[in-house]
Amino acid sequence: MNDTKNNNMKNEIASVVGTRGRTFDGTVIKKFDRRAVVEFDRTVKVPKYERFMRKRTRIHSRIPDGIQVNVGDYVKVRECRPLSKMIHSVIVQIIKESKEKTK
Repeated sequence: MNDTKNNNMKNEIASVVGTRGRTFDGTVIKKFDRRAVVEFDRTVKVPKYERFMRKRTRIHSRIPDGIQVNVGDYVKVRECRPLSKMIHSVIVQIIKESKEKTK
């Protein structure tokens, strides 16, 4: 039953904004009225030193109607058309909810 709920939510989000491109998984570190800041780690090779380095990326994402996102939630984000100067992605799904409930 939970899978059908997630599929319906994805269809609603896709019909409103029209997602495309890459998908990222990350943690919500800040939350505003209509957007959230999602942060995730990635590894980058440094050719000079022949080593790998960990970098953090922050993405501003739109929170669609019908999804309740809290700080600390682990979410799936998908690229879409530019919605504003900073927002170029939409939160598609909450993968894991945080243990602390914030308002």
